Amino acid sequence: MSKKDNKIIRTTDDKVLKINLDAAKYGTFAEIGAGQGVAEQFFRVSASAGTVAKSISAYDMTMSDEIYGKSSRYVSRERVTAMLDHEYALLDERLSEARGDSTTFFAYCNTVRARGYKDTGECHGWMGIRLQLRPNEAPCDILCHVRLLDDENTDQMDALGVFGANFIYAAFYYRDNLEKFVNSLMDNISHDSVEVDMLKFLGEGFRFVDNRLCSLQLVQSGLTDAAMFMPDGEVVQPAEVLYKRPISLIRGSFDPVTELHLDMMKQTKKKFFTQLSAEQQGRYIGICEISMNNLLRGDVVDHVHFLDRADALQALGKTVLISRYSKFHRVATYLSRYSSEPIAISLSIGLLNELFKEKWSDNLAGGILESFGRLFKSELALYVYPWRNRSDDDLVTAEKFRVDDHLKHLYQFFLENKMIKDVECGNKELLKYTGRDIQKMIMNKDETWRKFVPEIAHKAAMHIH
Repeated sequence: MSKKDNKIIRTTDDKVLKINLDAAKYGTFAEIGAGQGVAEQFFRVSASAGTVAKSISAYDMTMSDEIYGKSSRYVSRERVTAMLDHEYALLDERLSEARGDSTTFFAYCNTVRARGYKDTGECHGWMGIRLQLRPNEAPCDILCHVRLLDDENTDQMDALGVFGANFIYAAFYYRDNLEKFVNSLMDNISHDSVEVDMLKFLGEGFRFVDNRLCSLQLVQSGLTDAAMFMPDGEVVQPAEVLYKRPISLIRGSFDPVTELHLDMMKQTKKKFFTQLSAEQQGRYIGICEISMNNLLRGDVVDHVHFLDRADALQALGKTVLISRYSKFHRVATYLSRYSSEPIAISLSIGLLNELFKEKWSDNLAGGILESFGRLFKSELALYVYPWRNRSDDDLVTAEKFRVDDHLKHLYQFFLENKMIKDVECGNKELLKYTGRDIQKMIMNKDETWRKFVPEIAHKAAMHIH
């Protein structure tokens, strides 16, 4: 055992041996592609006969199709689900009569694409476990998606073997503690080797698990920089949703969601669509991003506060991205990882002003030029919503905005090349108050706030404040 942050971390062998010696847990391992190292972790430790009913490597595509049915993509959620369906059904059919009263059965499956010869493609995988929480009960599922970050195939497979063992161990012993579950997934693995960008609990036994909190915990624990869920609350792997789609994104705390936020999104979409074909418009997706620093109360993330905001955005039909990104160029890099289509980032004059503060690029060798180079390296533009100056009632737009003298030619270049664009305000009354003003109204019980928050978000706004 080792220590990490004053907590004892079990070695992989310790974890696997504990499972092997637990007579109540018995199941199947099925692995496709590069995910061949998880069952090995159990065979090389004593007492594997106490855990492994069967191990199968369906490496050949034709063989895999014969067992699990044809699939358009072999490394996908659909494929790993088909594997779980098949393997668990066989296990239950063949063993339930003999040992069903004393055993909780499980099927662990993965399908993985690792680094190949002269290969530069995305290395990732899906894994899942279908398990009974108690003997003779209907099983539940836990699914996750991982990205493999090592350069060498052997390093990726080693990391995946350890990760799979951690995943199975967490499913058995930490499933009632989400924070412990997530943190334990990286035991004995470097965060530079594996990223986990989706985790999902399914089934009646997990009916009280809110998978949006799984997304939040992955980001909070540093297993991924961003996680996503849809308007219906479904947790998704970002590549599934963003692949080859034009994207518009608005950053904010949404504390609360306001009519101004909705108008920013509406006006940005309207202008963005003028550069898209009809076919691109059909694939468009809009995203509301909340960064972790906007979820902190002191040093603690308030989960109830987060869910209130998520509920409000979902009620308005919005897709939500939670991220660890404080810098715009990192958001741009993240989005362009999944899509080469046009990207629009909607922002206020206030945030535009922040972008031109050189403190945000102090850690870059090329300073502010490198920061903007990273931001605009893909087909991305900033869509700037106006702001009303309270001192003189002047409407400040991207065209009127002024930067420091030594940056004015750079800013002019961005304007002239349509990398920064003005968007209209659909209702100038919305510029009367800031989000902070509305927060104060709610706390002071000034009912004026109701005019500036969509009715469907009123309940969440009152909960937040």
